[in-house]
Amino acid sequence: MNETFFFYDLETSGLDAREDRIMQFAGQRTALDLTPIGEPVNILVKMTNEVLPSPGAIMVTKITPQETLRDGISEVEFCKYVTEEIFTPGTVAVGYNTVRFDDEFMRATFWRNFYEPYEWEWKDGRSRWDILDVVRLTRALRPEGIVWPFTEDGKATNRLELITKLNGVSHEHAHDALSDVYATIAVAKLIREKQPKLFDFLFKMRGKNEVKKLANLENKKPFVYASGRYPSEFNKTTVVFPLTSGRNGNILVYDLRYNLEEMLEKESFYPVVKELCFNKCPAVAPLGVLDEGDGWNKIGLNRETVDKNLAVLLKHPEFAERMRSEIENRPEFPNAIEPEAALYDGFLNDIDRMKVSAVRNKNKKELADFHPDFIDERLPELLLHYKGRNFPETLSEDEAKKWQEYREIRIARLAPRFLEELTKNYSRDEFVGEELKLYFESLFDTDY
Repeated sequence: MNETFFFYDLETSGLDAREDRIMQFAGQRTALDLTPIGEPVNILVKMTNEVLPSPGAIMVTKITPQETLRDGISEVEFCKYVTEEIFTPGTVAVGYNTVRFDDEFMRATFWRNFYEPYEWEWKDGRSRWDILDVVRLTRALRPEGIVWPFTEDGKATNRLELITKLNGVSHEHAHDALSDVYATIAVAKLIREKQPKLFDFLFKMRGKNEVKKLANLENKKPFVYASGRYPSEFNKTTVVFPLTSGRNGNILVYDLRYNLEEMLEKESFYPVVKELCFNKCPAVAPLGVLDEGDGWNKIGLNRETVDKNLAVLLKHPEFAERMRSEIENRPEFPNAIEPEAALYDGFLNDIDRMKVSAVRNKNKKELADFHPDFIDERLPELLLHYKGRNFPETLSEDEAKKWQEYREIRIARLAPRFLEELTKNYSRDEFVGEELKLYFESLFDTDY
């Protein structure tokens, strides 16, 4: 199977994939050598009438709800398009912070539209990657040949628009999805040109099985790890040691920059202990990479400190159990107050999975009379909302009443934050502010 990259980026109505929505999807397919394949994709997705966007987010993107309603496609059309035309077999979905942000929005969108929320990222030779973590580890270990940005107060930053500017890459419209896609491809080309060995190594390490060969509890050994959780003064990179098991088959790692006995005195373990998620393409490398190119000094560490702190850690086996218990008892997500936010509350059983597939394959007439006996308690209400958002004409009188009640409750819940944020941001762009006011008012028209 021929692998290709599909670089993509989203602009969304806010930062929370459980609450907010995709407003713009843009992307470009390339070969593995980053040569473009075909034409770019750039589409808007219609805002649905139970959603209140974040005015702060809209002030950044300048994409108003009215624009999506005028020029966009529905979420149902969007899901069908990207599953059939974009995330095809052999596709590596890649972007800049996509693993922790954009991918979450894709899953949430698939879930509430009765599409399988995970298969697009692994089935039939598909996979994903994230250039942001590639940038982090490149800056930490092999920065030569690239100009790296700093904030005004001298802190290292890896903001995409600053990297492109300093390295002569055109990026005229930051926070426009397609412009950000082109910028991400350009940064990937820059790293591939300047540090090809590291680029190729991290590409091969993107899968969880490869990561597990290096980071596991059966053959514990220190390794290099770059993560946004680590301090910028050390280029977001440190040396960690596999500590114990985490949630969902992941592991907890301990930052060997720190002496555990000193941490125990302070009772402070953030971000000393961190969960490493195998399926999030973590940027990891064997310890030997630090012996090349003055790597130890680049991340502010030395082998003596690592060995000393590892010896202290191994004297306290009880600490691993304490951390494992603590992470298991810590809720991974806030309690879902609606089924759209309950994706991670559990996997569907095989029977429900077939019924979910049937939902999205029904036409309007069939959907009106389709009342599957779901086993999963999330699905009946999710189906009602799916019909209300996309096919309101299929609702019975009782269903229409329930949908309207849900809309009113949801808008009432979101309105105070929306109005407060609109007031705070209105002066940034009065045209956008007026559009948001009009959109808000339109939601109280039940025929909207």
